[in-house]
This record gives sequence, C-alpha cells and structure tokens, in this order.
Amino acid sequence: MPIVSAISTNPLADGRQSARAMSVRRGVQIMWRDMGFSTVPEMTLASGRRADLVALGPDGGIVIVEIKSSPEDMMADVKWPGYRDYCDRLFFATLPDVPQHLFPGDCGFIRADAHGAAIVADAPEHRLAPARRKAVTLRFARFAAERLLAAEWASGGTPSQT
Repeated sequence: MPIVSAISTNPLADGRQSARAMSVRRGVQIMWRDMGFSTVPEMTLASGRRADLVALGPDGGIVIVEIKSSPEDMMADVKWPGYRDYCDRLFFATLPDVPQHLFPGDCGFIRADAHGAAIVADAPEHRLAPARRKAVTLRFARFAAERLLAAEWASGGTPSQT
C-alpha cells in the first residue's frame, strides 16, 4: 500500500499548484531521482520563502528548482533571486511551450513534463559556506521526515504507542 495517495488528501498537493506546475514538478522529480538525488517539494527555507523543489545530491550538493508553468508566472516572480542563498545551483523548470528566453541566463534551465525532464542549460555552481550547507541539509532532513509522517497519518496510519 502506498504511503502517499494521489487523491485530494495528499499532503504534498495543497491546491496552490496548477496542473501544469504539478506536471513539471513530477517530471523534474523523476529526472533528479534517476540522477541519484532526493527531492522535497514546497520546502520552507530559513528566510520563510518556500522553494518549489529542493534536491539533495549524492555528494551533498543542494539544488533548488523554481517551477514556472507559464510566461505570466515567470514575469510575475520577483522572489527567486533570494533562493541562491540556500543552494549550490539554481534552476528554472518549465513546460515545452514556455519560451526559454524569458528565463535568466545565469541560472540553469530544465524542460519537463509529467513523464520526465532534461537539463537544457546547466546552472553555474556557487558553493554554500559549510555552516549554511549544514543548516540547509538539516532543514531538508527534518522537512522530509515531517512530510513522511504527515503522509503516513493522512493514509490512515497512527502514531506508534511507545
């Protein structure tokens, strides 16, 4: 029995994301998983902002992916530069029908759909300081553990009695 259900009780789909954005997210998650990364969506950073997708690599590298589902979505976003402070590499991901020229050239670029994704332009690396890396990695681990617990409880599991 899967822990996370695709039905509306899924705590990972809170209704704020469009079907287009969820399609991009799924494709990007498939790509990162195939590359050996672990991902968590909608992770709250120490700044209070929520990153669309945070990926932790096998070498401890931290990637943030900002998902844009339309040209209007990209044009309206002013918060993304602050994400650089919490990752080694910053990417934008979008669907094939959104023009690449709308996205900043100093970030990575990913094309995606619900079946997968491909990195079109790699992101420049700007390594985090060791203290920030530790803080983001711990936040990632704690956030993922809390999400797993919420998903378990939403699917009818109960806290163990110890």
